[in-house]
Amino acid sequence: MSEIGAPIIVTALFGPADQAFFDAQRQEHFPAERNQLDAHLTMFHHLPPSSAAELRQRLLAETRGVRAPAARLAGVISLGRGVAYRVDSPDLSAIRVRLAEAFHGLLTPQDQAGWRAHVTIQNKVAPATAKALLDRLRAETVERPLSVVGLGAYWYRGGPWEPLMQHRFAA
Repeated sequence: MSEIGAPIIVTALFGPADQAFFDAQRQEHFPAERNQLDAHLTMFHHLPPSSAAELRQRLLAETRGVRAPAARLAGVISLGRGVAYRVDSPDLSAIRVRLAEAFHGLLTPQDQAGWRAHVTIQNKVAPATAKALLDRLRAETVERPLSVVGLGAYWYRGGPWEPLMQHRFAA
């Protein structure tokens, strides 16, 4: 598999129950013609393919023998033309800061900007459609703990992501 030109995306991995919840929400609300992915919490949108070996070492160091970070579903947020669940996790944020420092000169402007941890369940819809879902989910959503079980990386080649690596936190 050629790595040339394929950026790497880094995500947090949810436990099965939380992944199923987010996937169901995304399946219900994301425009079907655009929904090529499972629900995900993106930590980095575009690392260069040349960073794969170092990324493997760093993700392993962040997860091996390390307890899973505490995380919470902390509400819903507007994306303007979509809706996302906000995730609050100081521990996961600290991991992202360390990774951002390690890859500082390689980050795109999007990945250099402040991180707002979220899981998008609707995007690229009419603003009124997004506002209606936002209002409904604000009324329905109950803050609760989330299970973050690991960190994953994927090749992005223009379509569905291709798995590159997964590293699990200690049980």
